[in-house]
Amino acid sequence: MNLLQQFSGNKKFVFSVMVLLPLIVIALFGPLIIRHDPLEMNTKRVLEPPSTDFLLGTDEYGRCILCRMIIGIRPTLFVAFGGAAVAMMAGSTLGLTAGYIGGKLGNVIMRAIDIVLCFPPILLAMLVVGLWGTGIINLLLVIGILYTPHFCRIAYSTTLKLRKAEFVENQRILGASTLRIVGKTLFPNILSPLIIQFSITVANGILLESGLSFLGLGVPPPHPSWGQMIGKAKNHIVTHKHYMFFPSLCLCLTILATNLMGDALRDVLDPKLKESH
Repeated sequence: MNLLQQFSGNKKFVFSVMVLLPLIVIALFGPLIIRHDPLEMNTKRVLEPPSTDFLLGTDEYGRCILCRMIIGIRPTLFVAFGGAAVAMMAGSTLGLTAGYIGGKLGNVIMRAIDIVLCFPPILLAMLVVGLWGTGIINLLLVIGILYTPHFCRIAYSTTLKLRKAEFVENQRILGASTLRIVGKTLFPNILSPLIIQFSITVANGILLESGLSFLGLGVPPPHPSWGQMIGKAKNHIVTHKHYMFFPSLCLCLTILATNLMGDALRDVLDPKLKESH
């Protein structure tokens, strides 16, 4: 059975694709399908319930909630996927270096990684955002820094197991350079657990970005993001429940689908890891 058949037969993977694929399409083409300007305020139509004109109602400034949710997908996914990509590149590079070269350099890298892991993610993120300021690029870098240690530890532990393997020793005997061994021999063999960690990091990145935006430390207004919308909606949760319900529902479904995608990737790409759990 090939990979495509295994993925198509995995219910968690199918559910994840059904949720995430439309979100990615909407994120790419959102500005082309919205009916209202998500930044335009209309004080005459404040906090309206769902209607034919505003399918999910309006917010405290009379802006269309649906349009703002559609546009708000972009920064959330961009920050989560971009931050996970940065973390994967940095973490795998550091982990491969520490695991294969070892010695004092390896010890320094891993001790630095341990120091970063000592801090709770949300507190470290708030500290970094407080120093650098808010903004999409800063959020992306924050997530990249916070989750680099996770990729580094995976790459490090896997490299330690493989560096004495026969196929690696053969490359060394044949005179292959360290860069070639690390990049073309070791890295492809540790890619599966890194891909699994990537999907988990995307889910954590979405949650972290939403949490920071909820606290007012994420995407700067008036540009929308789901966490920011939920943060604004909390002041109206008793009288206008629809305002918080729809962004919260979309955020929960996205995080659930991303986590299930990670489980599906683990089941297919690393069945031994599945058995150990």
